[in-house]
Amino acid sequence: IVLSLWVMALQENTFPKRKTLRLKDCDYSAPGAYFVKFARTTEKNTLSSIVGAIHESPAGSVPDDIASVRLSASGKIVEQVLQHLPPHLGVLLDSYVIMPNHVHLILVVLDEDGRAIRESPLQVCGVESRSTLSKAVGYIKMNATKEIRRTQNVSAVWQRGYHDHVIRHRRDYEEIAVYIRENPLRWRYDCFYTE
Repeated sequence: IVLSLWVMALQENTFPKRKTLRLKDCDYSAPGAYFVKFARTTEKNTLSSIVGAIHESPAGSVPDDIASVRLSASGKIVEQVLQHLPPHLGVLLDSYVIMPNHVHLILVVLDEDGRAIRESPLQVCGVESRSTLSKAVGYIKMNATKEIRRTQNVSAVWQRGYHDHVIRHRRDYEEIAVYIRENPLRWRYDCFYTE
């Protein structure tokens, strides 16, 4: 019975629609800067480890200013993909951090002349095709997955989709860049934190 209901739903295309995480009136192909986060399928810390992030003091746990990211083999693969994004994608990697089980980055979608414009892309609306940002994130995840699977015994690598934030102005950009740079310092307090 369950199988026949599933077949009927498939024929009638009545499956529930997955809620979109994208802004309704935003063209994610428009030149501008975007903050992107995507995560591993598991909470296991397989991309990196954070070294020196927390030290104990009489007052309790205190962030250490010298925290650093130590990439695993998988993390090094992700970094290789990030550092060698092909020009045809139309994006520029601005900054990134590869955390133990997720990645934060700022991608800048270039204009037709290949220039980086860090202004808000919210003014351009109504594009239905797959966006430049979506293609770039898909490229990163797909190519990292291929190499991780080739070198390691892993079936699934990334959670489906990604989180994005349209960077609207210079102050927004600066706050996000600091967040990315200082993310290892706050690892123990991160919502993705696992030991």
